Amino acid sequence: MKLGSKPWIVLPLALAAACRHPGPASRLDSTPRHDEWVEVRQGDRTIHTYVVYPQASRKAMAVVLIHENRGLTDWVRATADRLAEEGYIAVAPDLLSGAAPGGGRTSGFASEDAARQAIGSLPREQVAADLRAVVDYARAIPAASGTVSVAGFCWGGARAWEIANAGAGIAAAFVFYGTGPADARGVSGITAPVHGFYGGDDARVNATIPTSTELMRAAGKRFDPVIYEGAGHAFMRAGEMSDATPANRAAHDQSWRRWLRLLREAASSGPTAAAASATSERSGIGADAAAVDDGHATH
Repeated sequence: MKLGSKPWIVLPLALAAACRHPGPASRLDSTPRHDEWVEVRQGDRTIHTYVVYPQASRKAMAVVLIHENRGLTDWVRATADRLAEEGYIAVAPDLLSGAAPGGGRTSGFASEDAARQAIGSLPREQVAADLRAVVDYARAIPAASGTVSVAGFCWGGARAWEIANAGAGIAAAFVFYGTGPADARGVSGITAPVHGFYGGDDARVNATIPTSTELMRAAGKRFDPVIYEGAGHAFMRAGEMSDATPANRAAHDQSWRRWLRLLREAASSGPTAAAASATSERSGIGADAAAVDDGHATH
């Protein structure tokens, strides 16, 4: 897609297959991969973080997953396991660490609504520092290649924009239905490509795409937004449910295919390229835009 062009719109498949994704609890209970909880330190804070390793003989790229406003749910952890199944080290921080009753994390809230209320009260500077600490942790994992990408969903999608802008030296940012930056300061530090995944029936979020596109175009940086026609907000989660609409299920499946292709691209950039990206943050150097090849895309 050329800089400044409209986002791609992907039409749902006419015949969606029946739901074939195991539920989050089932996947987590049956995974053959090594998973663990680690404590990432950031100042006087402890960020409880879920990590899943691929069954691989070589070092792998780490992918930091930034959760929705529901906190670190089983769905996010199951997504981390799916990424590990595909060959990546998945690192999923619980950014509600310390915010639950008794100083607990997401699992300590009585309901998802309580978690949503708490996440809206998190200090923005704390969230940014926590994410930077987690990215640094992911890069230093002995089994990791040194290359780190980030992906965020909903509330986490907006945070993915922010960590990409923070000089963390990431290889790519993947924004799933998260609102974008409002002004040039929100993209000035970005050097990695940003790939957007949006549902067609998500006007609140999609209203920010034109501004994000123009800001990135003006800065000479790569932003590839794709809109999945008919899909709603949170289609990556909703598309796995037994009652998923055909549009949500199609958007989920097509997004996974696109995401995995782009992850391979990011992994091939290597840690040297990521380090160079971090070094050039202050210079405003960005990447050229590339075409999106999803197989079902139309303007």
